[in-house]
Amino acid sequence: MISLRWIEQRRVHWFRLESFVERSRSGGLMSLPHDELRELALLYRQTAADLSTLREDPAGARLAGYLNQLLGRAHNVIYRAPGEGVGRVRRFYAETFPRVFRETAAVTNVAFLAFLGAAIAGWLIAVTDPPFQRFLLGPEMMDSISQGEMWTHEILSIKPLAASGIMTNNLAVCFTVAAAGITAGVGTVLMLLQNGLLLGVVAAACWQGGMLRSLCAFVAPHGALELPAVFIAGGAGLLIARGLLFPGHRPRRVALAEDGRRAVQLVLGILPLLVVAGVIEAFVSPEPIPDMIRMAMGCVVFLVLAVYLGLCGRGAVTGAPAP
Repeated sequence: MISLRWIEQRRVHWFRLESFVERSRSGGLMSLPHDELRELALLYRQTAADLSTLREDPAGARLAGYLNQLLGRAHNVIYRAPGEGVGRVRRFYAETFPRVFRETAAVTNVAFLAFLGAAIAGWLIAVTDPPFQRFLLGPEMMDSISQGEMWTHEILSIKPLAASGIMTNNLAVCFTVAAAGITAGVGTVLMLLQNGLLLGVVAAACWQGGMLRSLCAFVAPHGALELPAVFIAGGAGLLIARGLLFPGHRPRRVALAEDGRRAVQLVLGILPLLVVAGVIEAFVSPEPIPDMIRMAMGCVVFLVLAVYLGLCGRGAVTGAPAP
């Protein structure tokens, strides 16, 4: 005979499983954090065991029917048949990626600060040591700046090829920055410092050549997506390094797997940003559009990105209803 005490103790877990099932029906399993996914699997197995226990007692037929339906719904969620690829992709970019970005914003901020610090250092070095500019940028680029010409005018004549090349380069840089996290973050930090230093030197050279406004106008439309993508990739690399070096209370293998999974989600999330940035850099940034319009475009693009990362997916992860 099954006691009422046993039923009351187990009912909390059944309600918990039911709350996971209801949330997953709208957002899919990807809407659940990793720890809740593990809890869902455990609750599923425990509820199946409870169902077997209830079936042995004729008085538990009604509860057995309820658990049988609950397990059937949970099974459909966990083992959902393929064919929802488009829906899963949509949910990933509409909910999962912005949520993971917010949850890991600390490492992205560290990557941004490393880049910014290197850019400031590059500016100061270039201003106080002009020969360093020519050494780092090369004579061709320095001659173009000294003549008051942007070195990007050749993009106009080969736009499709330029767009493809820019996308490929941006993807390669971001993938490398993120993957370098496996070097305990050393490679990630070095690449962020290198790219920040280069941007600082270019900005200083353009400032001294009276072309800083032209540089800002050129960079703004695509940089509003490209630079945040680099920072997010840097955050992904630092996330891998954190799991490797600072697992906390978790076993190192588990920490690296969990943080590595989130790093992959961040890298996948920035793919559309890099594609759009490459198209803008090839087809919009070099065009003879007034500087103020191009900078305004950059501000609008960045604002849209900020709203997307800051607000999307906030309703995807909510607390379970009280039993």
